[in-house]
Amino acid sequence: MIQSAAYERALLRFLEPIAPVLAQPDVSEVVINGPSKIFIERRGKLEAFDAELDPEGLLGALRVVAQYAGRPLDDEFPILEAHLPDGARLEAVLAPIAEGGPCVAIRKHQLTSLSAEKLVELGALSEEALAYLQQAVAHQENILVSGGTGSGKTSLLRVLATMSDPDERLLVLEDARELALQRNHVVSLETRPADARGRGRITMADLLKATLRLRPDRIVMGEVRGAEALDLIQAMSTGHGGCLSTIHASSPVGALRRLETMALLAGYDVPLTALRAQVALAIHVVVQIERLAGGKRGVTEIARVLPLSAHGEYEVETVFLRTPEGLLREGRA
Repeated sequence: MIQSAAYERALLRFLEPIAPVLAQPDVSEVVINGPSKIFIERRGKLEAFDAELDPEGLLGALRVVAQYAGRPLDDEFPILEAHLPDGARLEAVLAPIAEGGPCVAIRKHQLTSLSAEKLVELGALSEEALAYLQQAVAHQENILVSGGTGSGKTSLLRVLATMSDPDERLLVLEDARELALQRNHVVSLETRPADARGRGRITMADLLKATLRLRPDRIVMGEVRGAEALDLIQAMSTGHGGCLSTIHASSPVGALRRLETMALLAGYDVPLTALRAQVALAIHVVVQIERLAGGKRGVTEIARVLPLSAHGEYEVETVFLRTPEGLLREGRA
């Protein structure tokens, strides 16, 4: 491991051509498709950035990040997930896995957390929808935020978590720390990949099992990605109310089906009908969020999960639905 000050100096030296845009508050992401193809996301829209990185310098920067994070990065381990000193999330894939040189995405950390009121002001959801979600959180209902990459799932999850009672003990489980909840009683746990020898891996399922013995009032899981889904479903349906998490899916029913699929990855011989019944029992509300036309992000549907149909299929009741009304002059929805 290298010291933080030396780490920051090394990064600034290697990433000097893109340092100005990383510092701009309206830039949310920097995407590098090889040293000479750089794009930035500004207010939800990607635009080309006229700069070029030295190929060896870019590779050197990634090695510095990997060394600081204590993670391998070489031909055997060509994928890196880590954080920069300011909290920005970095994902990198090296050549030859990535054609044309290292492919990098730097998602900047939000310096100011969005409040529930700010989401209403920005048009991400209505006041009535906000009030409904506040009641759902207060009543310890299990809520799943569903959406695609970059749709704003984590930001919405952070807002939902801050709606909970300030006296509650929150156990926050993440693959990479992004939520940064400013609460008096928060325990943050993070997964850990295996080292170069394949040792020391801590999975989300490991964290969840430990969490159940740490007296949680509410479990907040950054994202459901794999076999830990079964443990989460069982926790939700056996007395651990108020759980909050996100999942990649394009609709509320799709979110339930994906949760079911990931639970099957645990490898237990669970009858499909029984598993679906447990999913329908565990999840109370699904909030669908999407990136709208023009780059704006917003809640498009809030659905309440109903018991399974007579044919064993998922059923939801749409409580709120966003209906598109066309585009504004500047191209936003």
